[in-house]
Amino acid sequence: MELSKSAFQTPITIRDAVDNIHRRMFLLPAIQRELVWETEQIVKLFDSLMREYTIGSFLFWRVEKTKVNDFQFYEFIRDFHEETNRHNPKANITGEENITSILDGQQRLTALYIAMKGSYAEKVPWKRRDNPNAYPKKLFYLNLLSESQEIDLLYDFRFLTLDEAQTKDKNTFWFEVGKVLDFNNLSDVNEFLRDHKLSRNKFAEQALVKLFEIVNKPVINYYLETSQDLDKVLNIFIRVNSGGTRLSYSDMLLSIATAQWETRDAREEITTFVDSLNHKGEGFSIDKDLVMKSCLVLSDISDIAFKVDNFSTKNMENIENQWDDIKKSIALSVDLAASYGYNEKTLTSNNALIPIAYYLKKVNNPDSFVKSLKHREERQKIEKWLRFSLIKRAFSGQPDNVLRPIRNHIRNGRGKFPFEKIVSEFRGTPRALIFTDDDVSNLLYSDYGKAHTFSVLALLYPTLNFSNRWHMDHIFPGSFFTPSQLRKKGISEMDAEFYLENYNYLGNLQLMEGLQNEEKLNTDFEKWLEKSYPSEDERKDFLSRNFMPQNVVLSFSNFKQFLNERNKILFAELKKVLS
Repeated sequence: MELSKSAFQTPITIRDAVDNIHRRMFLLPAIQRELVWETEQIVKLFDSLMREYTIGSFLFWRVEKTKVNDFQFYEFIRDFHEETNRHNPKANITGEENITSILDGQQRLTALYIAMKGSYAEKVPWKRRDNPNAYPKKLFYLNLLSESQEIDLLYDFRFLTLDEAQTKDKNTFWFEVGKVLDFNNLSDVNEFLRDHKLSRNKFAEQALVKLFEIVNKPVINYYLETSQDLDKVLNIFIRVNSGGTRLSYSDMLLSIATAQWETRDAREEITTFVDSLNHKGEGFSIDKDLVMKSCLVLSDISDIAFKVDNFSTKNMENIENQWDDIKKSIALSVDLAASYGYNEKTLTSNNALIPIAYYLKKVNNPDSFVKSLKHREERQKIEKWLRFSLIKRAFSGQPDNVLRPIRNHIRNGRGKFPFEKIVSEFRGTPRALIFTDDDVSNLLYSDYGKAHTFSVLALLYPTLNFSNRWHMDHIFPGSFFTPSQLRKKGISEMDAEFYLENYNYLGNLQLMEGLQNEEKLNTDFEKWLEKSYPSEDERKDFLSRNFMPQNVVLSFSNFKQFLNERNKILFAELKKVLS
């Protein structure tokens, strides 16, 4: 890779870099991905700076003012919020002056900017997405009184809420890192230490002086590319981004699409669309990869592999022209998956949505497809294919080898979803959708809480209305299956081993409506059944609907017989629905 003759430049300080970002003199080209660094990486960056480790060189691209309006640029993100502010805002370019665009070093510069001028809000793991307190705003702090307790770190940098930062004791004094920009010289640093009674603490003095020095020291070493040729710049960008947090092929496709689409901003279109998909139903975890792969498949590009050669100007034009239909097809496929009860926890392969989206596009994306009686037969075939494919893990390995032949059969299907053709296509291969008796027996060992277990259970309940929330429920409560609980309930040591080995398997699982499951929680099954279904006929109906033996004692002490008898019923039912 050759850069311009005057490529290597005089290093600049972190203060200058942050100021240039703040004044929108440093921007990001559309070919850059968004922030992928997490808080731990930001902490390590600052620890490295404080210890005077090298943080690598940077590559900047000077865009002449006459060329500025030929490209799309984005601002650096300042106040990152995992749910509501993950995307870089589009830059408002006047074209009145040159700008500097970052080709390599975006993650490091964004980390510096967020740490010194912004904030970071990520989801608290155990809180729901819709909880307003699930994403606490945090600023970046340095503990001036203690070293880090982490084995590979020296300085204790952390993102903290304002309340957390108020903690003060003999080992803790949190200094907001961005405040170091208010110091003009070392006298200001010393005055701060005196005012906060820290001037006699050697570690505090050393740490704060070091922070001030690294912010004002020319540590940003960079090359400057001056070419205005987009093809050359794109090639440089691809080359330099082959290391670090690796540029994915979807990032690459999105980058090139953004540079080549004529009437739309591909990056804004696709990132916004991904966000909307993930808020459907109970929530999904769909990413740009799924959307970009879908673009290749749904626009009938012959080679659907993620290769740079497939991201040609012709293909990008094809995708842009069909984008509205592609977007509707993908959205409709997610709606359909949600109607089958799937969400981010149970849809074990997002790639399984692509053939569904392709089919929906071929039948012109009918708005009524998800609910209309007119489309019920096709919906049932798609549902059956989807559950079979997920259980068989048909999209593991190389999904293109599945997508290509399925696309051919859908293309020739004359408006019908070709379930039988697909089954025939993969017969005798590792991706076969045919279930032998051994396969069915193995499904009885599907584990509680495992994503694919939902697909197995859902096959047993084909008439459930998944617009309601359904839980995967232990028939005999999971809380009963501990060594101490089993001893209390008088289960022998020999039987206890069986109980502990088998209580999480399919024979002790059912799908139950959320509210009813919450009422049943930790309640003895036999007692719950009698209370919830007082008449014998009601109890028999419940047992029948949930594939449970009718003439077996339902006490906890009889769990072993119950499980053995129910497994026989489940085997027969699964064999029938999987035929």
